Amino acid sequence: DVQLQASGGGLVQTGGSLRLSCEVSGLTFDSYAIGWFRQAPGKGREGVACINRSDGRLYYAPSAKGRFTISYDSAKNTVYLRMNSLKPEDTAVYYCATRPLCTQTPHYWGQGTQVTVSS
Repeated sequence: DVQLQASGGGLVQTGGSLRLSCEVSGLTFDSYAIGWFRQAPGKGREGVACINRSDGRLYYAPSAKGRFTISYDSAKNTVYLRMNSLKPEDTAVYYCATRPLCTQTPHYWGQGTQVTVSS
């Protein structure tokens, strides 16, 4: 079974930082893309960042560029999202997801981790 286990969310003040982790099992890490989505209360799910493992290409939402960094550790089959300069509008449930390429629809989702940024 493919499983994605997200962690690292929490409560942080405006301007603070968090690092989310997503451990993936059941997939060969080098053969797929993995990224982060988020869903704020009352809003749809949006893509935040993604990495194509096949060519190393990175994708960031405009709201994430310059503040968020996606990275991975092949040895641990884990992808990270480092979030700096957090704003209240970053408050959301963050999900990791995999698919063949970042430009495609996700196939597998993690359970989500709550990020709350207080003003």
